Amino acid sequence: MNAFFSADYVLPVSGDAVKNGVVEIMDNGTVVDIYAPDNPKLSGQAIETHKGIITPGFVNAHCHLELSHMKGVIPKNTGLAPFLQQVIAFRAGDEQKIKQAMQAADKQMHENGIVAVGDHANTAISAAVKAESNIHYHTFVEVLGFEPQLADQKFAEATAVAGQFGDISTSLTAHAPYSVSKELFKLLNEEALRQQKPLSIHNQESEEENKLFRYKSGQFLNFYRTLGKDITDFKAQARNSLQTFLAYLSPSTPVLSVHNTYTSPKDIFFVERQGRDVTWCFCPNANLYIEGTLPRIPNFIHYPQKITIGTDSLASNDRLCILSELKTIHEHFPDLQLTETIKWATINGAQVLGIADHYGTLESGKAPGLNLLTNTNGLAITPETTVVRLV
Repeated sequence: MNAFFSADYVLPVSGDAVKNGVVEIMDNGTVVDIYAPDNPKLSGQAIETHKGIITPGFVNAHCHLELSHMKGVIPKNTGLAPFLQQVIAFRAGDEQKIKQAMQAADKQMHENGIVAVGDHANTAISAAVKAESNIHYHTFVEVLGFEPQLADQKFAEATAVAGQFGDISTSLTAHAPYSVSKELFKLLNEEALRQQKPLSIHNQESEEENKLFRYKSGQFLNFYRTLGKDITDFKAQARNSLQTFLAYLSPSTPVLSVHNTYTSPKDIFFVERQGRDVTWCFCPNANLYIEGTLPRIPNFIHYPQKITIGTDSLASNDRLCILSELKTIHEHFPDLQLTETIKWATINGAQVLGIADHYGTLESGKAPGLNLLTNTNGLAITPETTVVRLV
């Protein structure tokens, strides 16, 4: 039997908000339609009515499920390079405890209204958890290798990891500009074009990354020394990392650029001028956790590139909750409207993950999940807003 849900507003994302709207949902979660409150079809129907805003389920465009056991391990405000050193030092552990932490994190995301996740992985340890999850996962298997001579080896190793995920949607991706050589970027570019999947890349999460590429200076030089990496052959590029690595990719290769904390207006204009297929992903709570600062989001909204939202991992966040990320964005950028940022939290992520035919909007035939945002103020969220998963 179909169910009917109503709230102060229904925000379908695919169209205008419907005041006191009603959503009809089939038993399997598929949307039948959205109705104005005076629609004759609603006569005699049992309608579950709520205060707040009904939205589609959230899409978490960037996460690291396999780091869930590291919650609270790394102190806040270390800066990126020290943070990475501690991730490397502490990511290994008891396999059963790691799996239990991933299961708890997966449950937390589901309860927080997240229906789909773009997840980064270095191993296949998360495969079993994802196979049993109610969440749709696309796994980006990260490839790392800054030494040019190791490009083929690193690519083959990552391909073997990806093969262990079975039927779970999976593709290879570059970890970050400072951890992938030009030669390896070119291999990944060919693979992305073959699979027609985006490259999801950590980008300009720290100003130290730009210093490395512009001047071959800064904290990353010590980072490489600590890891025993010889980067003698690496040359300063006299330009930021984003402009450097995009030159290694085909113009048609889709890129999900994650973090962008220190992406400059010139970088954004560079992307626009070249007509690149770039989607920006912001993980604001992780940015505050690691670097204590946020991307200048208003700089990004002047161009037609899409924006998405991620949580990053529990190693760099207190919770895996897209609503929490939205709250942080609206707190620091109060001029933004929920009618716009809800797209970042839903359909834009679904589009970049290639699942927009099923998720992201409340449209007939889709089964995108149904969230209720409570303690709202008209069509705006407040610090007290919570998310309740209705479907």
